[in-house]
Amino acid sequence: MNVLNFNEEVWDRGAVLYRDMPWRDNTDPYYVLVSELMLQQTQVDRVIPKFHVFMSTFPTIADLAKASLSDVLTVWSGLGYNRRAKFLHLAAQKVVTAYHGVLPPRYEQLLSLPGVGPNTAGAILAYSFNQPVVFIETNIRTVYFHHFFEDQSSVTDTELKELVAQTVDKEHPRQWYWALMDYGSYLKKQGVGRIEKSSHYKKQAPLKGSVREMRGLILKALSRRDYVSFELQANLPDDTRFQVALTALLSEGLISQTGDRLHLTR
Repeated sequence: MNVLNFNEEVWDRGAVLYRDMPWRDNTDPYYVLVSELMLQQTQVDRVIPKFHVFMSTFPTIADLAKASLSDVLTVWSGLGYNRRAKFLHLAAQKVVTAYHGVLPPRYEQLLSLPGVGPNTAGAILAYSFNQPVVFIETNIRTVYFHHFFEDQSSVTDTELKELVAQTVDKEHPRQWYWALMDYGSYLKKQGVGRIEKSSHYKKQAPLKGSVREMRGLILKALSRRDYVSFELQANLPDDTRFQVALTALLSEGLISQTGDRLHLTR
């Protein structure tokens, strides 16, 4: 498919498949930052209700920065990958101290924020500042694989970025990436444009029975109240994952111990 036909196809599909989301209704950089971190490895349908609660609790980046980590983790509870909440909290604090509470519109400055990698920085620049940057995520990969790499089994992001740069709509980058995202989501549901074609693809391990599952259970319990270690363990499934998960959460600073009591880091 040539570039012109591809762009027409994406715009047509995007118009039909458009999904309404709160961070599209309000493209404030803070909204987009929160949504991008929440959406990492998490489905949109799960994120939207949690996003509403999060934004009502921390309506501005200054509110988030001055909140305790324990409050942030409590609101985040249920989304999983809780390090994202810590990174978001740290990012908000840096924005307040280094950028006067305003997310900067420059790629290098965004990359300096905890939890913000190249693709998250690109998404913020495209969605909030309407800049025609090049970035890649799963749904975007799916669209390009479907139209340009159908017969290839391994595609690098370098190859992909060359095409993204050629096809990005420089006048309407925000809407262009929305269209790509919605079309990619549709293709994934149809079982085409398989993400396994990416040489960077790593299959997500199942939650059930994982240390990640135990981490979530510990954080959820501590979001309700503090516990003595043996008491916490007695209230959770009895298996070897507990100590591994507990040690990791303590080392990452998501939970702390004061005396003999465990609690979310305050």
